[in-house]
Amino acid sequence: MKNDNLKEQYRINERIRVREVRLVGDNVEQGVFPTSQALRIAEDLGLDLVEISPNAAPPVCKVTDYQKFLYQQKKRQKEQKAKSVKVVVKEIRFGPQTDDHDYDFKLKHAKGFLEEGAKVKAYVFFKGRSILFKEQGEVLLLRFANDLEDYGKVEQLPVLEGKRMIIMLTPKKAPVPQPQKPSQSAAPVKKVIVTPKPKPVSEENNENE
Repeated sequence: MKNDNLKEQYRINERIRVREVRLVGDNVEQGVFPTSQALRIAEDLGLDLVEISPNAAPPVCKVTDYQKFLYQQKKRQKEQKAKSVKVVVKEIRFGPQTDDHDYDFKLKHAKGFLEEGAKVKAYVFFKGRSILFKEQGEVLLLRFANDLEDYGKVEQLPVLEGKRMIIMLTPKKAPVPQPQKPSQSAAPVKKVIVTPKPKPVSEENNENE
């Protein structure tokens, strides 16, 4: 299906209906040619004429192997897709009566998520009549964001959506470390090793006597 979509993007050979084209490609004379002549050039080389820039004046066509051309385009799309950054969102759920132990446990997980570059969607779920404590849920989420200020920043303040009050946090970009300059005041300390001088032979003989 993806190859079919690529094929629909490009007109080739007899499907190119314009009067003249600008010819490009390997081992061909580049310039503006009547379309019929450009088709003959491609045919003589056993290649295809592919319209790669239809909106140019005149349209730009490339003499190439059409199947190889499609393969290269598909490969390029995959590389661009691989380079695109995928945003990961991790959810953390609280209750309106979350105790300190559970809070600290979830805070630790949120720090890890933000350090890995993921966004954190924290929410308080109100069940039944607990919706009456929505102000308490908002205070909890704001405390959560404050405790994570070294790891992430608030992208969306607490907002009530149905039975959930949600806050969205996005990771902070790590500062680029600056190279430290050597201190000019502190001079390098050189180690000096002192070795004893050997005694003269005459002195050694006197000591032995």
